[in-house]
Amino acid sequence: MLLCLAAHTAGAQDMGIDKKTIDCGRTGFMIPVTAKFEIRNKATRPLTITKVRTDCGCTQAELPKGSLAPGEKFTLKLTYDAHILGHYIKQAAIYTDDSDTPTFIKMQGVVVAEAEDYSGNYPYNMGGLLTDIDHIEFTDVNKGERPQVVINIMNNTGGRVQPNIQHLPDYLTAEVKPETLESGRHGQLTLTLNSEGIHDYGLTQTSVYLAGKLGDKINADSELPVSVLLLPDMSKFKGTAKHTAPQMQLSANVINLGLIDGKQKKAETIIIQNVGKSLLKISSIQMFTSGVKLILGKRELKPGESTKLKVMADCDELLKARQTPRILMITNDPEQAKVTIDINVK
Repeated sequence: MLLCLAAHTAGAQDMGIDKKTIDCGRTGFMIPVTAKFEIRNKATRPLTITKVRTDCGCTQAELPKGSLAPGEKFTLKLTYDAHILGHYIKQAAIYTDDSDTPTFIKMQGVVVAEAEDYSGNYPYNMGGLLTDIDHIEFTDVNKGERPQVVINIMNNTGGRVQPNIQHLPDYLTAEVKPETLESGRHGQLTLTLNSEGIHDYGLTQTSVYLAGKLGDKINADSELPVSVLLLPDMSKFKGTAKHTAPQMQLSANVINLGLIDGKQKKAETIIIQNVGKSLLKISSIQMFTSGVKLILGKRELKPGESTKLKVMADCDELLKARQTPRILMITNDPEQAKVTIDINVK
């Protein structure tokens, strides 16, 4: 009956509902889940909700009593008893004294065998939204791929929030489930990378910001640094014989800085040598974090040639970094198109 009436909702124009469908995400078996719908009387006269008819006895409605003054807002609650495992969609029809045509609302989600316990797994506090990560990395991405990173979040604000990501670049999209989080509830925010939107091979970095509602001001506490490592197109190397290709050799692939053997060490030099048979090209050299300065002698090395890479670091700055300090090089060595050098700071 409810589905048949859904086509006639246009007549109920005096009720404004912020969101008619609420995704409640995952909930445990036999644990009731509640969706809260924000409703406003848009009419110029008082409005009374006469009844709310749900589509089954497993869903109960809770609504305010009495009439609503013009412009007044109220919350209507739908609670599903979660007695059946799997995905659910529950619908309800709201009737008022102003119209015989109902307005429809809907809650949906999934009931799992056991409620997931994320307590203690949220070490980062971003304005009352607790998360399990404080930076995002898309590593070893090939052109055309669409990898995802999932951020688990918990609402620790004491009120209701609508988590979202602000300052998204055009190559990232975000989806949050559930769309609304009550205090103490958890959800997931999924970031999807469209690698076709990245134009340069190597490292691309930006920052996005986690917010509890649209329009929140951004600040350093809610910052999520984002790194994308796009690998070069290796198809150009197909058919290249190993004995004729360039080959990079490093004197070390880890740099240890900081207090070592009682002495402060803030610089290190690595020797880069081409032990291959053709010209070695270092097309890109970048750092994953701030606090590092690099001096590279040469970007192109003939067979047998070598050069120096001097790495100078502000150790105090590196210790504050959220990401692991690393140096990235993109080369034309078919066996080492991507070369990383880790920096340990103690």
